[in-house]
Amino acid sequence: MGECKDLEDDLANLARLAAADSCEDTRLLLAKLVRKYRQGRPELASRLDQSLKTTQTRSAGSSVLRRGVSVSDDREILLPVDGDSRLPLIRVFDDREGLAAPILPVGVGDAIRAIIHERQESERLAARGISPTRSAILVGPPGVGKTLSARWIAQSLGKPLWVLDLTAVMSSLLGKTGNNLRMALDHAKKHAAVLLLDEIDAIAKRRSDESDIGELKRLVTVMLQEVDQWPDSGLLLAATNHPELVDPALWRRFDLVVKFDAPDAKSIAVAIERFLGEDRGLFQPWIDVLAAGFQGQSLSDVERSINALRRGYTLEVAPVERLISSVLGQNQEMLSKAERLHLAIELAKAGQHTHVQISQMTGVARDTIRKHAGPSPRKGRGLK
Repeated sequence: MGECKDLEDDLANLARLAAADSCEDTRLLLAKLVRKYRQGRPELASRLDQSLKTTQTRSAGSSVLRRGVSVSDDREILLPVDGDSRLPLIRVFDDREGLAAPILPVGVGDAIRAIIHERQESERLAARGISPTRSAILVGPPGVGKTLSARWIAQSLGKPLWVLDLTAVMSSLLGKTGNNLRMALDHAKKHAAVLLLDEIDAIAKRRSDESDIGELKRLVTVMLQEVDQWPDSGLLLAATNHPELVDPALWRRFDLVVKFDAPDAKSIAVAIERFLGEDRGLFQPWIDVLAAGFQGQSLSDVERSINALRRGYTLEVAPVERLISSVLGQNQEMLSKAERLHLAIELAKAGQHTHVQISQMTGVARDTIRKHAGPSPRKGRGLK
């Protein structure tokens, strides 16, 4: 009896996903059932496997998505468009061919992995009457990995990431913006999508903000209703650089708030090694120095600086020491006194600059550098 009940539950879940037009989830469940019944019910497993192979064959070559069209099963899903401009209301990132995991501080990384794990084990949670995280808002300054984390979540779940396109959603016509917003959200719910509302503060501002017209205030009400009613089958993500602008009532609606801070020293060092690519071995002696000098910067800023450094070295614009000095010098005003001292010590350890040069670069007194790092080298050795 127990085995029959188990089979009934599996078939019921399969039918539910198929009825919801959730093709990607249906394929994932099919693959799981093939493995589950391969020993006890080989004939059933073989038939399920044949169905799975059929869907995979039909969807072959469909991993690349175009703006306005999402290919997530054996047919094209047309994305909703604004009635006047005909611009798609949703942009698509499809990273299912592969995406490097974002570099995140430990706490943030744990939160992101927890979202993914809950979605992957949603059936186990459902068996105990528990819903996985349905919605999360990602909060932090620009360049700390909010959008990349959303793309990583979608990729880990075997789905594209849908992003609400505010330029198309926002309309000058009264009532049109709200209709566009509902159309995009309803479409995402129908297809059990991973949807990102980037810059949510633009459509969910505090209703006490007197500078906004009634139309924008009505959007907050739409958002409150949508977040409350978001189905377990989909995942709603939001991101903001300005949490102080978001209506307080919306915060309580999200299942999870993930706060992204500026990257720590360990994350910066890991990022530098990744961004250096094939030049990593060449700049290995400088990684700790660069990590100390980039304190307080976002990873996108770090990547920009490392790319400039690599270009300068490749084109032989200047010796490596001067390129390093230039890159670090641009960030000095952002460093605290303690961070400048840490940078000075790392520069002294590298042995490529005299204490006089390090003092000029960091503003730390030579006596202080000597006290923490020992005698100064006679001259910089340089990298060839």
